[in-house]
Amino acid sequence: MNMPQIDLNWLAVIAAAASAFVLGGLWYGPLFKRAWCREAGIDPDSAPSHPARIFATAFVCSLLSALIFAVFLGHDASAANGFGAGFVVGLFFVAMSFGINYAFAQRSLKLWMIDAGYHIVQFSLYGLILGAWH
Repeated sequence: MNMPQIDLNWLAVIAAAASAFVLGGLWYGPLFKRAWCREAGIDPDSAPSHPARIFATAFVCSLLSALIFAVFLGHDASAANGFGAGFVVGLFFVAMSFGINYAFAQRSLKLWMIDAGYHIVQFSLYGLILGAWH
């Protein structure tokens, strides 16, 4: 079986993954930390039990999602097309999947909006970065 050759800009993929980390620091930090912790039932002043493992897992997941999104997007996408594709993926694939899980888990609408919003912006950034940086 012949596999197609995929032309990837690895620096753009790494930058996209890093953007998710920066966004997460802002989103779950000064922007929504208190509201997210309240809705998730977490003490906002407590430290995570294994922060290195949590951050490593988050970065690996961000890297893998940026990599596969780059493959999905292709190398001909513009920044605008990438942003639009990222918005659609974030809203209709990720956010709606979270919506199903959150409905059955009986989690709050506010928690769903915070988490879904993060992923909509995350994939929009992925698309913007990957589309702009060829």
